[in-house]
Amino acid sequence: MIGPRLRDALPFWLSLGMVPLVVLAATQGAGWFLLLPAYAWYLVTGLDAVLGLNEANPDTETPLEQLFWYRAITWAWFPIQFVLIFGTLWYVTHTGHLSGWEKIGLFFGIGVASGTIGIVYAHELLHQRVGFERWLGDLLLASVLYSHFRTEHLLVHHSWVATPRDAVSARYNEGFHRFFLRVLRDCPRSAWRAERNLLARAKRTVWDRRNPFWRYAALQLGMLALAALIGGWEGALLLVWQAFVAVWQLELTNYVEHYGLVRKYLGNGRYEHVMPRHSWNSAHTATNWLLINLQRHSDHHYKPDRRFPLLQTYAEDEAPQLPHGYPLMTFVALIPPLWRRRMNPRVRAWRRQFYPEIEDWGPYTRGETPMPRSAL
Repeated sequence: MIGPRLRDALPFWLSLGMVPLVVLAATQGAGWFLLLPAYAWYLVTGLDAVLGLNEANPDTETPLEQLFWYRAITWAWFPIQFVLIFGTLWYVTHTGHLSGWEKIGLFFGIGVASGTIGIVYAHELLHQRVGFERWLGDLLLASVLYSHFRTEHLLVHHSWVATPRDAVSARYNEGFHRFFLRVLRDCPRSAWRAERNLLARAKRTVWDRRNPFWRYAALQLGMLALAALIGGWEGALLLVWQAFVAVWQLELTNYVEHYGLVRKYLGNGRYEHVMPRHSWNSAHTATNWLLINLQRHSDHHYKPDRRFPLLQTYAEDEAPQLPHGYPLMTFVALIPPLWRRRMNPRVRAWRRQFYPEIEDWGPYTRGETPMPRSAL
């Protein structure tokens, strides 16, 4: 008999549905890989339409031991993803039954899984204080060659979200494609700068062994070396392709989460405290199952140390609401004119609702909020 806590947690294990789809695509080839994005994007969107919103809030005082089955899926995913990536690499490079295009399609599908699921789980794990959970998060990020995300997210994004200092807070009127190129350029540099400054305050140099970038480099080189050992140059290139797709998925989500929202500038390089109003909230049921409540993003930024089963959702008077779940919104984001038509009126309504006293939104809109050079 399934215990009540396991029964409650089971919907959040929806990610396991990706595993047999990878096996099917690897063995059958052709267009079977399309089942992976269909599952991650369209199935959950259809379920959202059927199941509607879940606006119930859990008890934030729930003891940690009662969250075991929720945490277990995040612990299990790295070994699962490792086998999906490297087991499939071995299979396709040693059997010879797939064409080049079929392999590209297959690893596109695996990238959808490692981006939609793997990076989301890594995000949850990196916010925890338990050492082995952080290591699992690092390993997941290394498998998509995006290890600097840990530093950028924890030291930069959470400190400066909804300000010009945060690269992944999308500006008003900024299209996704321009945003994506800017993030790929700026985030590694801002992450390096954050670690350098942290080490400098402790009177250490960037060459110190405590600089996590050395761990990031070793883990990522290890992943590339393993891929090359398994499949040669083809294996390494397929790993890189999978990683690119995963990062694209991540940054599409980042784009949606904060588009057009800004914190009020208080002068002297300071901004108001992060509030639920500074992230887009979404209570769509099935997508929150797949993404372990990532759409309760308003509460995540308000209380970053809160584990995903305990995240709260908010009503419209406290946080702006997305009209659909992330999968559909990220599809819309790929078409900038459609995105602006859908979201810009919502941003302007957000301004009127939360900041009626601000008359000139020009600097905020352009990402040019005044700031002393010493604060940059």
